[in-house]
Amino acid sequence: MINFAVGEWIMFGALLAGAGHYALGLGLAGAALFAALGMAAFGIGFNRLIVRRLTGHPVISLIMVTIGLGAVMRGAAALVFTGIPSGLPLPVMPEPLLLNGLPVSPEKLMAALIAASCIGLLSWFYQYSRTGIELRAIADDPNAASAAGINVHHHFAIVWAITGVTSAVAGILWILVNGGGFGVALVGLKIFPIVIIGGLDSLPGTIIAAMLIGIFESLGAGYLDPQLGPGFGTISSYVLLLAMLLARPYGLFGHPPARRV
Repeated sequence: MINFAVGEWIMFGALLAGAGHYALGLGLAGAALFAALGMAAFGIGFNRLIVRRLTGHPVISLIMVTIGLGAVMRGAAALVFTGIPSGLPLPVMPEPLLLNGLPVSPEKLMAALIAASCIGLLSWFYQYSRTGIELRAIADDPNAASAAGINVHHHFAIVWAITGVTSAVAGILWILVNGGGFGVALVGLKIFPIVIIGGLDSLPGTIIAAMLIGIFESLGAGYLDPQLGPGFGTISSYVLLLAMLLARPYGLFGHPPARRV
Protein backbone atom coordinates (compact mmCIF):
# COMPACT_ATOMS: atom_id res chain seq x y z
CA MET A 1 0.00 0.00 0.00
CA ILE A 2 1.45 3.35 -1.07
CA ASN A 3 0.85 6.05 1.53
CA PHE A 4 0.46 9.39 -0.25
CA ALA A 5 0.20 11.15 3.12
CA VAL A 6 3.74 10.24 4.17
CA GLY A 7 4.79 13.91 4.13
CA GLU A 8 1.96 14.77 6.51
CA TRP A 9 2.98 11.90 8.80
CA ILE A 10 6.50 13.32 8.97
CA MET A 11 5.09 16.79 9.66
CA PHE A 12 2.87 15.44 12.45
CA GLY A 13 5.81 13.61 14.03
CA ALA A 14 7.86 16.83 14.14
CA LEU A 15 4.94 18.82 15.52
CA LEU A 16 4.23 16.25 18.24
CA ALA A 17 7.88 16.38 19.28
CA GLY A 18 7.70 20.17 19.44
CA ALA A 19 4.48 20.02 21.46
CA GLY A 20 6.03 17.58 23.91
CA HIS A 21 9.08 19.77 24.41
CA TYR A 22 7.68 23.31 24.34
CA ALA A 23 4.08 22.85 25.51
CA LEU A 24 4.37 19.91 27.90
CA GLY A 25 7.95 20.46 29.09
CA LEU A 26 8.98 16.81 28.67
CA GLY A 27 12.60 17.47 27.78
CA LEU A 28 14.41 16.16 24.72
CA ALA A 29 14.16 12.42 25.41
CA GLY A 30 10.62 12.68 26.75
CA ALA A 31 9.43 14.75 23.79
CA ALA A 32 10.99 12.33 21.29
CA LEU A 33 9.37 9.38 23.06
CA PHE A 34 6.06 11.26 23.21
CA ALA A 35 6.17 11.88 19.45
CA ALA A 36 7.12 8.25 18.69
CA LEU A 37 4.36 6.79 20.88
CA GLY A 38 1.82 9.31 19.60
CA MET A 39 2.56 8.51 15.96
CA ALA A 40 2.60 4.76 16.67
CA ALA A 41 -0.86 5.06 18.26
CA PHE A 42 -2.01 7.14 15.29
CA GLY A 43 -0.78 4.46 12.89
CA ILE A 44 -2.48 1.65 14.81
CA GLY A 45 -5.71 3.65 14.95
CA PHE A 46 -5.59 4.41 11.22
CA ASN A 47 -5.07 0.72 10.50
CA ARG A 48 -7.95 -0.37 12.74
CA LEU A 49 -10.47 2.24 11.63
CA ILE A 50 -9.64 2.58 7.94
CA VAL A 51 -7.22 0.04 6.47
CA ARG A 52 -8.88 -3.07 7.88
CA ARG A 53 -12.23 -2.00 6.44
CA LEU A 54 -10.70 -1.58 2.97
CA THR A 55 -8.87 -4.90 2.86
CA GLY A 56 -9.74 -6.61 -0.41
CA HIS A 57 -11.00 -3.42 -2.03
CA PRO A 58 -9.39 -1.98 -5.19
CA VAL A 59 -6.00 -0.35 -4.68
CA ILE A 60 -7.35 3.00 -5.87
CA SER A 61 -9.59 3.08 -2.77
CA LEU A 62 -6.57 2.85 -0.47
CA ILE A 63 -4.71 5.50 -2.46
CA MET A 64 -7.62 7.94 -2.29
CA VAL A 65 -7.96 7.36 1.45
CA THR A 66 -4.33 8.34 2.05
CA ILE A 67 -4.72 11.45 -0.13
CA GLY A 68 -7.76 12.48 1.89
CA LEU A 69 -5.97 11.68 5.14
CA GLY A 70 -3.13 14.01 4.12
CA ALA A 71 -5.57 16.86 3.54
CA VAL A 72 -7.22 16.28 6.92
CA MET A 73 -3.86 16.15 8.70
CA ARG A 74 -2.72 19.42 7.12
CA GLY A 75 -5.90 21.17 8.22
CA ALA A 76 -5.88 19.66 11.70
CA ALA A 77 -2.22 20.53 12.26
CA ALA A 78 -2.84 24.18 11.45
CA LEU A 79 -5.57 24.28 14.11
CA VAL A 80 -4.05 22.13 16.85
CA PHE A 81 -0.37 23.12 16.71
CA THR A 82 -0.68 26.85 16.05
CA GLY A 83 2.10 28.76 17.80
CA ILE A 84 4.03 25.62 18.80
CA PRO A 85 7.54 25.27 17.29
CA SER A 86 8.11 22.00 15.50
CA GLY A 87 11.00 19.63 16.09
CA LEU A 88 13.52 19.48 18.91
CA PRO A 89 16.63 21.57 19.63
CA LEU A 90 19.06 18.64 19.76
CA PRO A 91 22.38 19.34 21.53
CA VAL A 92 24.96 19.89 18.81
CA MET A 93 28.13 21.94 18.53
CA PRO A 94 27.57 25.48 17.21
CA GLU A 95 30.77 25.44 15.14
CA PRO A 96 31.27 23.23 12.06
CA LEU A 97 33.51 20.19 12.34
CA LEU A 98 36.62 19.89 10.19
CA LEU A 99 37.05 16.45 8.63
CA ASN A 100 40.28 16.35 6.62
CA GLY A 101 40.00 20.10 6.19
CA LEU A 102 36.38 19.92 4.99
CA PRO A 103 33.83 21.76 7.17
CA VAL A 104 30.84 19.57 8.05
CA SER A 105 27.67 20.76 9.74
CA PRO A 106 27.24 19.00 13.13
CA GLU A 107 23.46 18.95 12.64
CA LYS A 108 23.72 17.16 9.33
CA LEU A 109 26.33 14.75 10.64
CA MET A 110 24.18 13.85 13.66
CA ALA A 111 21.09 13.45 11.47
CA ALA A 112 23.01 11.23 9.05
CA LEU A 113 24.30 8.98 11.84
CA ILE A 114 20.85 8.61 13.43
CA ALA A 115 19.23 7.97 10.05
CA ALA A 116 21.86 5.36 9.14
CA SER A 117 21.29 3.61 12.47
CA CYS A 118 17.52 3.53 11.89
CA ILE A 119 17.97 2.19 8.36
CA GLY A 120 20.30 -0.53 9.60
CA LEU A 121 17.84 -1.51 12.33
CA LEU A 122 14.89 -1.65 9.93
CA SER A 123 16.92 -3.65 7.40
CA TRP A 124 17.87 -6.21 10.04
CA PHE A 125 14.28 -6.36 11.28
CA TYR A 126 12.81 -7.12 7.86
CA GLN A 127 15.54 -9.51 6.78
CA TYR A 128 16.22 -11.61 9.87
CA SER A 129 13.51 -11.26 12.54
CA ARG A 130 10.56 -13.64 12.52
CA THR A 131 8.07 -10.77 12.36
CA GLY A 132 9.98 -9.18 9.48
CA ILE A 133 9.97 -12.42 7.49
CA GLU A 134 6.23 -12.76 8.10
CA LEU A 135 5.71 -9.18 6.93
CA ARG A 136 7.60 -9.93 3.72
CA ALA A 137 5.47 -13.00 3.20
CA ILE A 138 2.32 -10.89 3.60
CA ALA A 139 3.66 -8.34 1.11
CA ASP A 140 4.32 -11.13 -1.39
CA ASP A 141 0.94 -12.89 -1.04
CA PRO A 142 -1.40 -11.95 1.83
CA ASN A 143 -3.83 -14.79 1.10
CA ALA A 144 -1.10 -17.44 1.19
CA ALA A 145 0.37 -15.89 4.34
CA SER A 146 -3.03 -15.97 6.03
CA ALA A 147 -3.53 -19.59 4.98
CA ALA A 148 -0.15 -20.41 6.56
CA GLY A 149 -1.37 -19.12 9.93
CA ILE A 150 -0.01 -15.57 9.91
CA ASN A 151 -2.32 -13.05 11.55
CA VAL A 152 -2.47 -10.50 8.73
CA HIS A 153 -4.40 -7.81 10.63
CA HIS A 154 -2.05 -8.02 13.62
CA HIS A 155 0.96 -7.58 11.35
CA PHE A 156 -0.72 -4.68 9.55
CA ALA A 157 -0.96 -2.94 12.93
CA ILE A 158 2.77 -3.55 13.47
CA VAL A 159 3.58 -2.04 10.08
CA TRP A 160 1.57 1.11 10.74
CA ALA A 161 3.07 1.48 14.21
CA ILE A 162 6.55 1.26 12.68
CA THR A 163 5.46 3.82 10.09
CA GLY A 164 4.42 6.18 12.87
CA VAL A 165 7.67 5.83 14.82
CA THR A 166 9.75 6.25 11.66
CA SER A 167 7.77 9.35 10.74
CA ALA A 168 8.45 10.91 14.14
CA VAL A 169 12.20 10.26 13.83
CA ALA A 170 12.24 11.57 10.26
CA GLY A 171 10.34 14.71 11.23
CA ILE A 172 12.69 15.50 14.10
CA LEU A 173 15.78 15.00 11.93
CA TRP A 174 14.37 17.00 9.01
CA ILE A 175 13.56 19.98 11.22
CA LEU A 176 17.03 19.76 12.79
CA VAL A 177 18.75 19.96 9.40
CA ASN A 178 16.45 22.17 7.31
CA GLY A 179 14.03 23.81 9.73
CA GLY A 180 10.50 24.58 8.61
CA GLY A 181 7.01 24.19 9.97
CA PHE A 182 3.90 23.00 8.17
CA GLY A 183 5.82 22.99 4.89
CA VAL A 184 7.51 19.77 6.03
CA ALA A 185 4.56 17.95 4.45
CA LEU A 186 6.03 18.77 1.05
CA VAL A 187 8.89 16.39 1.84
CA GLY A 188 6.55 13.57 0.89
CA LEU A 189 6.62 14.71 -2.74
CA LYS A 190 10.33 13.85 -2.88
CA ILE A 191 9.93 10.41 -1.36
CA PHE A 192 8.06 8.70 -4.20
CA PRO A 193 10.69 9.31 -6.91
CA ILE A 194 13.36 8.12 -4.47
CA VAL A 195 11.55 4.90 -3.58
CA ILE A 196 10.55 4.04 -7.15
CA ILE A 197 13.96 4.80 -8.64
CA GLY A 198 15.76 2.81 -5.94
CA GLY A 199 13.29 -0.08 -5.99
CA LEU A 200 10.23 -0.68 -3.85
CA ASP A 201 11.80 -3.74 -2.20
CA SER A 202 15.33 -2.41 -1.65
CA LEU A 203 16.35 -0.21 1.28
CA PRO A 204 19.96 0.17 0.01
CA GLY A 205 18.53 1.14 -3.36
CA THR A 206 16.48 3.85 -1.68
CA ILE A 207 19.61 5.35 -0.11
CA ILE A 208 21.48 5.38 -3.42
CA ALA A 209 18.46 6.84 -5.23
CA ALA A 210 18.18 9.62 -2.62
CA MET A 211 21.82 10.59 -3.19
CA LEU A 212 21.35 10.39 -6.95
CA ILE A 213 18.31 12.64 -6.88
CA GLY A 214 20.07 15.11 -4.57
CA ILE A 215 22.96 15.38 -7.04
CA PHE A 216 20.55 15.59 -9.99
CA GLU A 217 18.55 18.40 -8.37
CA SER A 218 21.68 20.35 -7.48
CA LEU A 219 23.05 20.07 -11.01
CA GLY A 220 19.67 21.02 -12.47
CA ALA A 221 19.37 24.08 -10.23
CA GLY A 222 22.95 25.15 -10.94
CA TYR A 223 23.18 24.59 -14.70
CA LEU A 224 19.65 24.42 -16.11
CA ASP A 225 17.75 26.97 -14.03
CA PRO A 226 19.67 29.89 -15.58
CA GLN A 227 18.90 28.54 -19.06
CA LEU A 228 15.35 27.19 -18.68
CA GLY A 229 14.05 29.28 -15.81
CA PRO A 230 13.83 28.78 -12.05
CA GLY A 231 12.30 25.61 -10.69
CA PHE A 232 13.84 23.00 -12.97
CA GLY A 233 15.95 21.67 -10.11
CA THR A 234 12.75 20.89 -8.23
CA ILE A 235 11.11 18.93 -11.04
CA SER A 236 14.29 17.22 -12.21
CA SER A 237 13.65 14.30 -9.87
CA TYR A 238 10.35 13.61 -11.64
CA VAL A 239 12.08 13.75 -15.03
CA LEU A 240 14.48 11.13 -13.71
CA LEU A 241 11.50 9.15 -12.39
CA LEU A 242 9.83 9.08 -15.82
CA ALA A 243 13.06 7.95 -17.45
CA MET A 244 13.44 5.15 -14.89
CA LEU A 245 9.85 3.96 -15.38
CA LEU A 246 10.48 3.70 -19.11
CA ALA A 247 13.87 1.99 -18.82
CA ARG A 248 13.53 -0.14 -15.67
CA PRO A 249 10.06 -0.09 -14.05
CA TYR A 250 11.22 -2.02 -10.97
CA GLY A 251 13.94 0.51 -10.12
CA LEU A 252 17.70 0.27 -9.94
CA PHE A 253 17.78 -2.47 -7.30
CA GLY A 254 14.19 -3.73 -7.36
CA HIS A 255 13.32 -7.26 -8.38
CA PRO A 256 10.45 -8.21 -10.69
CA PRO A 257 7.98 -10.68 -9.15
CA ALA A 258 8.96 -14.32 -9.68
CA ARG A 259 6.70 -16.20 -12.05
CA ARG A 260 6.24 -19.90 -12.40
CA VAL A 261 6.50 -21.27 -15.91
